[in-house]
Amino acid sequence: MSTVHTTILTAGRSGNAFVGRFADYLEMTKPRIVVLELIVAGAAACLAMPYGLNVVVVLHALFGTALVASSASLANSWWERESDALMPRTANRPLPTGRVTCLEAFVLAALMLAFGLSWLVYYVNLLTASIGLASWLIYALIYTPLKKRTPLNTVVGAVAGAAPILMGWTATGASLNLTAMALAGVLFLWQFPHFMAIAWLYRQDYAQAGHKMLSVVDPEVL
Repeated sequence: MSTVHTTILTAGRSGNAFVGRFADYLEMTKPRIVVLELIVAGAAACLAMPYGLNVVVVLHALFGTALVASSASLANSWWERESDALMPRTANRPLPTGRVTCLEAFVLAALMLAFGLSWLVYYVNLLTASIGLASWLIYALIYTPLKKRTPLNTVVGAVAGAAPILMGWTATGASLNLTAMALAGVLFLWQFPHFMAIAWLYRQDYAQAGHKMLSVVDPEVL
């Protein structure tokens, strides 16, 4: 009886550990942002091809987009792990607390990026995959380090944030015309009040972590 009880307890602990680790991985992908990006991409696909939309291809595009976007968030979390540890709002995230190792985050980000891009190339098209890769590079390798250097990081981040519209649009096979660029431009501009509001709300945290947000460098502008 005691052996059975011990086995059940061990299995329970293993299950809890697995669920906890999965939850940490999921948190680092910033799922709420990913969902918003998928809604935008899906809406763009419907606008690009209101009649004769290939739903299967769009679903493939959304899946690949989700992987690439999740990878970008993981890369961002990996890059900012030390800064996150300095801010009360982010100090309890998986990387600053050590619940997930740097190697785990790095490998997971690389795998999701490779798989997501491969999925887009194979099931959607090369143009959509290329936009996804460009967005990833801008967000993870340009925007993220710029947060420590210049308030213009917000502009760069908004460029990456507008990419899902273009990915959804091109996933249908439609060309990047003026309508697509105009929609992306609207999303690009919409992000500024959103970013600025967050930067103002958490300006003390950003200052403590050394982020050069406009609310820190020149708060009177806001």
